[in-house]
Amino acid sequence: MATLTDPLAPLDLAFWNIESPEHPMHLGALGVFTCDTASAAQHAAELLTARAPQVPGLRMRIRDVWFGAGGAVREPAPDFDPAHHVQLASGTGDFHAAAGALMERPLDRARPPWEAHVLPGADGRSFAVLFKFHHALADGLRALTLAAGVMDPQSVLPRPARSAPAEEPGRGLLGALTALPGAVPRTLRRQAGALGQALDIGASVARATWDVRSSGALTAEATGTRRTAGAVLDLDDIHRIRKKAGGTVNDVLIAVVAGALRRWLSERGEPADELRPRALIPVSRRRPRAHQPQGNRLSGYLIRLPVDEADPLTRLATVRADMDRSKDDGAHRGAGAVALLADHVPPLGHRLGGPLVAQSARLLFDILVTSVPLPSLGLRLADCPLTEVYPFAPLAQGQSLAVAVSTYRGRVHYGLVADGRAVPDLELFAQALRDELRGLGEVAGV
Repeated sequence: MATLTDPLAPLDLAFWNIESPEHPMHLGALGVFTCDTASAAQHAAELLTARAPQVPGLRMRIRDVWFGAGGAVREPAPDFDPAHHVQLASGTGDFHAAAGALMERPLDRARPPWEAHVLPGADGRSFAVLFKFHHALADGLRALTLAAGVMDPQSVLPRPARSAPAEEPGRGLLGALTALPGAVPRTLRRQAGALGQALDIGASVARATWDVRSSGALTAEATGTRRTAGAVLDLDDIHRIRKKAGGTVNDVLIAVVAGALRRWLSERGEPADELRPRALIPVSRRRPRAHQPQGNRLSGYLIRLPVDEADPLTRLATVRADMDRSKDDGAHRGAGAVALLADHVPPLGHRLGGPLVAQSARLLFDILVTSVPLPSLGLRLADCPLTEVYPFAPLAQGQSLAVAVSTYRGRVHYGLVADGRAVPDLELFAQALRDELRGLGEVAGV
């Protein structure tokens, strides 16, 4: 029987080709489970190994092909062996230290690009699982679905993330071109719209690079080292601040990042009063209950984090205004929508231009702040409940820190990934997140 192959979508192809040994393009999640027996970690590894072949997405490899002018395809691996992907580590007293070392290692591109590392706790009362998925194989929601597929059968899968509504023509060059008279052939209007979109995004990218002053703590030369850390905040505290000060939960979470950066950079002796780093906020383009390919469907917003603002409430109001403005403009234009330009590049262009694109990330944004959706109900593995989960985003070349956020069972989990040499004090930034939420609540009077 012929092997079914699925050509990689343009954005997946971009992620596949911009990878380098110093900057692997995998995302991750560190889940911490509480257990009653020291053998639970070994049992969890056995379950993951046994269940992986039952999840079709975990059997898929990515293979470069020259037919089709330099693209790649996703196809079932003929010799799939889950033992190559699931590893039981020796006991560790620090899950994040182990996760940082594992996040350094690129995935094996000759095999289905994912791994699951089971990390036993030193106390025998807990274990962790670090899942790694190449960004060309899965985005955050897809990775979660694959991971949940090897959890206990009673685990509840999340609802698809709510995406931005369909864009109506009317703003910018894109709107002008897509609103051409009906006498113009539909194909021509489509091509004109795509060109207008690319020009709008390109112009916005150029504007976003003007008058840029970045922190040395957020930009660094590649060292290939990785460090991870996490912070857990109470979701009820976030809601109380939101109700008192306005905005959305996401606005508050981003404002907490801005305030934490101010605290952390000030402690480092950096001039925080002069910085407004550019934050890329990815936005899902998936539509609920719609059949769509497995590939990444992302756009984004690009905002300036008000690190230079001393007042926490003013920082929140600034983030809220910038996010509202970005939403009004739409996720299909602006510098944050640069991922959409991948659709306009032929496969061979992705293959040949990947290294150049990788080096340009620092010109586009200073820090990634992304949200990864999680189910509202609990997950279990080996009859052990999942109590903490820290998402990890890929670290772009030339950048030192990436922030991912997930809400799980009434708590907000910040997952932090940093260049290990550039940011040896990552735990101090994690503490700054906790301190910032406390300070924001006090100023808001909640």
